[in-house]
Amino acid sequence: MAHRSVLNLCRITGRRRCGRRAVSCYHFFRHSRGFFWFILCNLLLTPNNSDAQLLINVQNQGGEVIQESITSNIGEDLITLEFQKTDGTLITQLIDFRNEVQILKALVLGEEERGQSQYQVMCFATKFNKGDFISSDAMAKLRQKNPHTIRTPEEDKGRETYTMSGWVQLNRSLPITRHLQTLCAEATDATYVRDVDLKAWAELPGSSISSLEAATEKFPDALSTRCNEVSSLWAPCLCTLETCIGWYPCGLKYCKGKSLGSDTSGAQAQQQQQTNYRCGIKTCRKCTQFTYYVRQKQQCLWDE
Repeated sequence: MAHRSVLNLCRITGRRRCGRRAVSCYHFFRHSRGFFWFILCNLLLTPNNSDAQLLINVQNQGGEVIQESITSNIGEDLITLEFQKTDGTLITQLIDFRNEVQILKALVLGEEERGQSQYQVMCFATKFNKGDFISSDAMAKLRQKNPHTIRTPEEDKGRETYTMSGWVQLNRSLPITRHLQTLCAEATDATYVRDVDLKAWAELPGSSISSLEAATEKFPDALSTRCNEVSSLWAPCLCTLETCIGWYPCGLKYCKGKSLGSDTSGAQAQQQQQTNYRCGIKTCRKCTQFTYYVRQKQQCLWDE
């Protein structure tokens, strides 16, 4: 209990002194226990600056306000965007810039009165196109002057459709991205991918089509009936799920200015030159529609 009290005091005071024990490099070399206190105090007192987060209030097309959380991790070169829709659906978008992978995870609340579980989780892994979202480094530098302002995007990018062609085997998904196995742990049988994206990832350095295909399983070929055309809840069908990201930074803005520079003759006289500098962000809205195979219509009751 005494040790716990000291540790709590370290957290509260934020000082480089743990209790009455002053920790220094000299003390570390003289006493091995000092090294323990030195490491422990630094772990407790050093803040974690690897993640930068913004909370954005966004008005959707129905006029309702939702809050988006956008987190940037420069060390991992990741951006995570998350929000909850008004119907309770939780949407998580993860962008892995290094592997050019975008994962969209949807946690949909179930209709228990119709025999569904409390919720179901689906994940969709697609090729990320550079330029669709600002970099993790640029995202980490964003700040809000008025955090309570309700944001609306400058541009509506419409709807993009994806027809998925197979499942991802999460225990073999490392060739795609290591983040699939953790983010989509609850979607073991409901993580989807497209053949066209596998071929695109295979072109990246260090990747191969054989390792990517080994991480996936193709859908049955014969099925083409949509779930809204099927009456039996236990019949397989093609499900459609649509979600919209109401606000995200899709690009950087550059403004023109003037700077001073020497002329080509090297004379001391200065001349003004036109230059571009970053002066803001461009914001967008985009909807995504996924079509994919389900083994039972029971897994797609919203598509009726």
